[in-house]
Amino acid sequence: MEPGQLGYNRATIKPMTIMLKHSFTLAAQSQQLAYWVIIRTLILCCLIAAVALCAWDSSVELPLPQITILLVFMCLVNLLTYFRLNNPLPVTSLEFFIQLLIDLLCLSLVFYLSGGANNPFISYFLVPICVSAATLSGRYTLIIAGISLISYSLLLFFHIPLPIVSPDHHHSGSTWNLHVLGMWLNFFISAGLITIFVVKMARDLRAQEIQLNRMREDELRDEQVMAVATLAAGTAHELGTPLSTMKLLLNEMRRDYPDHTALQDDLQLLQQQVTQCAATLRNLVHTAEQSKDGQFQQVALQSFCEGVIQRWQIMRPDATFTLEIEQDLPSVYQAFHPSVAQALINLLNNAANANPNNINIYIRWNKVQLEWRIEDEGAGISEDLSQQLGKSFIHSTQGLGIGFYITQATINRYGGKVSLHKRAPTGTVTQVILPLSSEATAVQDKHHD
Repeated sequence: MEPGQLGYNRATIKPMTIMLKHSFTLAAQSQQLAYWVIIRTLILCCLIAAVALCAWDSSVELPLPQITILLVFMCLVNLLTYFRLNNPLPVTSLEFFIQLLIDLLCLSLVFYLSGGANNPFISYFLVPICVSAATLSGRYTLIIAGISLISYSLLLFFHIPLPIVSPDHHHSGSTWNLHVLGMWLNFFISAGLITIFVVKMARDLRAQEIQLNRMREDELRDEQVMAVATLAAGTAHELGTPLSTMKLLLNEMRRDYPDHTALQDDLQLLQQQVTQCAATLRNLVHTAEQSKDGQFQQVALQSFCEGVIQRWQIMRPDATFTLEIEQDLPSVYQAFHPSVAQALINLLNNAANANPNNINIYIRWNKVQLEWRIEDEGAGISEDLSQQLGKSFIHSTQGLGIGFYITQATINRYGGKVSLHKRAPTGTVTQVILPLSSEATAVQDKHHD
C-alpha cells in the first residue's frame, strides 16, 4: 500500500472551493433576478396605470403609440425573464447587469416621450443603482450609475414637453400641483422598493457569505484531516513488518514458557493487542479499496453497534462499562463507512482515558437516525474547551486532541453531530447523532419480505 493511497490530493481542494463559491454566487444571482422581476412588474403596473389615466384624460397629449410599444417590450422582457428563471441554467452577474441596463434604456425613452426630467418618475433611476450596489461588482455599478446620470442630464435638455407635469403647471386653479404630487408618489414607491427588496437582497448575500465562511472552515479542517490521513497511511505501511515480528516472538515465548501461568496470561493479552493492530491495518487497506468504488456492505444496526463495542473491548480490556440498547427498536440496515466505526471507538477511548471505570453506553435508533450516548466519571470538560473542540487541534490534559478532531470531522462529513456536556456530579456526556439514509427503510422492508 502506497503512503498516498488513503489520502486525498490537496491540490484538488482549491479548485473545488472556487467552483463551490462560484455556484453559490450564481444561485444568489438567480434569487436577485427573481426579486428584480417583481420590482419591474410593480413599476410596469404604475406606468401602465399612469398611461391609461392620461389616455382617458383628453387634455393630456402623449405619444401613446411609442410609449405603448416600449411598455409592451418591457412586459415581454419581464415575461421571458420569468420563464428563463425556471430554466436550470444559472444566472450570471453579466446577465443581471444586462437586465438592469435594458430597464434603464427603456425607461429613459419613456421619460423622453413624457416630459423628460420633469417626469415625476425620473428619480426611479435610483432604484437600479441601489440594486446594483447591493448585488453586483463595483465595475457594473459604476456603469449603471454613469448611464443613469447621463440619461438624467440629457433628459433635462432633450425631451418631448408635457405641460401637465411641468413644475409651474396648475389645473383649474387647484392648489394641487401634479408634478409635486407625482414626485411624492414616486418617492413613496422608490422608498418602498428599496426598503423591501434591497434589504432582502442584502440579507440573502449575508446568508451566502456566512455559508461560505462555514465552508472555508470545513475545508481547512478537511485539509488538516487529510494531511493526518496521508501520514497515517504511510505509518500503516511501515507498521506491517514490526507487527509480524512481534506476533512471531509472542508465539515463540508462549511455546517456551508453557508452565508460567501469569506470563501466559500476559502474553495472551499482548497477542490479542497485536492481532487487533494487525486487523486494524487490514481494515485500513480494505477501506481504501472499498472507497475507490464507494460501495459498502449493508449491516443491521444491532450488529454494527455490537461489533464496535467488541472491537473496543479488545483494545481496552481495562475498561468496565454497562451497555444499554433500547428494546423494540426497528430492524434497520445501513451501509456505514468504516471510518464511522473508528470515530465511535475514538469517543469510547476518550471516555476510558478520562476514567476507565463505570462507563455507561446508551444506544438507540429509529428509521431516521442513530444515537449514541457515552457517560464517563472523569474530571469533566470545561466550557471553554468544549467551545474549541472540533475547530482545531487541541492539546489538553483531558485526552481530547487530534482523535476528537478527526472524529468530529468524520461524523460531520456524514451529516452527523457530536456534542460534549458536563455530567453531574462529575464526568462528561458525549452524544453522537448519525442520520440514516433513505435506503435504510427500503433495505429494512426487503429483509422483512
